[in-house]
Amino acid sequence: MNTQQTACPKLYIGIDIHKRSWKVHCATDLFAGKSFSMSPDPKQLHSYVSKHFKKYEVTVAYEAGCCGYHAHRCFEGYGWRSLVVNTADIHRKGKEKHTKTDKIDAQLIARELKDNRLQSIIVPDRKREELRSLFRRRNDLVKDFRRVKSYIKMQLLYFGIREPEEFDNDHWSHKYRNWLDDIIFEYPTAKATLESRMRFFRFVDQELRDVSTQLRRYCKVNYKKDYLLLRSIPGIGGIVACGILCELGDLRRFNNIKHLAGYVGLAPSMYQSGNSQRTMGMTPRANRLLRSYFVEASWQAIRADPVMQAYYRKHQGKNVKSIIVKVARKLLSRTLAVIKTEVPYTIGVIVDEPVKVNHVRRMKVSIAN
Repeated sequence: MNTQQTACPKLYIGIDIHKRSWKVHCATDLFAGKSFSMSPDPKQLHSYVSKHFKKYEVTVAYEAGCCGYHAHRCFEGYGWRSLVVNTADIHRKGKEKHTKTDKIDAQLIARELKDNRLQSIIVPDRKREELRSLFRRRNDLVKDFRRVKSYIKMQLLYFGIREPEEFDNDHWSHKYRNWLDDIIFEYPTAKATLESRMRFFRFVDQELRDVSTQLRRYCKVNYKKDYLLLRSIPGIGGIVACGILCELGDLRRFNNIKHLAGYVGLAPSMYQSGNSQRTMGMTPRANRLLRSYFVEASWQAIRADPVMQAYYRKHQGKNVKSIIVKVARKLLSRTLAVIKTEVPYTIGVIVDEPVKVNHVRRMKVSIAN
């Protein structure tokens, strides 16, 4: 009796990607396969698979990292199923937690892929990816801006130069900058140090302004609808709106607030064993940059929105940091609702009813936490 193959054989490829080389492990649905090293070139891997695994259904996965999504897009262009996975999603058994090599990492990815236990992260399209690079460049400039200001303050403190009381704040006015330029030291070397730092400060200040302007302009033109919807929410300004569009993409892809809060990192960690159950604080798995933006935006929201302020005051007596995280989650919930309903947010009002209970009335948007 003649036997015929009724199912397409499957090939699973796990790759540990680095700048100078790749460690690859190939496994089929029947055999464990083998590991080998190769140059970091998707075309070379495609040639190898075409030569040794003709007519195989190929699935490939690698860890998200500094090498980006170029390889992923190449693999999909070959007709393969490609996954870019979070390192924390790769399960390790026993001693595998204490032994790490590139070969073991590739084998683990292939094993998890074969067992269908891996889920890909969301890979942005090129347009969104390149926009995100501009937003992250702005964040780098913010760090440089804070750093150089600290260096200048440090130099004044080190040499015993006291600032006038009117300048003793975080705002660096033009008058304060001119005062820094006019400082005289006993020797010219300290003056040269300060002048160098002031030149760098002015360069970073101008770069930060230019990049911020470009970012807002691009989002306002290319994502005008969502940008204006986000701007209608108290606490969310132009830069925060750009950050949401860059880092989260289209919010409509999130099924609910629990899904979105888990992605941003505004969901609590839970520990439960038997009758013991406790909350461990915010989950460490998060988009840390965007989470910090939402927390900062929450401080502005409680000043501009009476309902948010009432929510904040309702929890007074607890840890302030815990309260503002609650406000941030509520702000995140409103952000998702505004985008999904496509209705601009309207600031709520609090009305005292005869029964002396404050009721929150929404004019356009009703959002449940």
